[in-house]
Amino acid sequence: MIKSNTKILKQASNKTSRYLVGTIREALKNPAWAEVAGILSGPKRQRMNVNISNLPNSKVIVICGKVLSEGEVQGKIKVVALGFSEVAKEKLLKAGCEAVILIDEIKKNPEAKDIEVFKK
Repeated sequence: MIKSNTKILKQASNKTSRYLVGTIREALKNPAWAEVAGILSGPKRQRMNVNISNLPNSKVIVICGKVLSEGEVQGKIKVVALGFSEVAKEKLLKAGCEAVILIDEIKKNPEAKDIEVFKK
């Protein structure tokens, strides 16, 4: 279920990270990113940390959390996440994958074309 913009903004006002609040506000500007804004505005436990080995093979995968370095990359993919561990980013770049910060992708791809939001 997608949250209303009012509820998302109310929850975002309780966040202390300017980067996180900025990402949520940028996502709300584009209706295609509403699901991501809803996840990010919720409790921290809803955001997930994902190991590289658990990433699916799809064109663009969006992680509403942090990408961690355990495992190996399965193919060339574009990973968009709220954050990356240093080792995970190195592994992705070494394997020929793209590692993009979430707010940059929202600005570049406002229609959310070809993205898949990773869920548990």
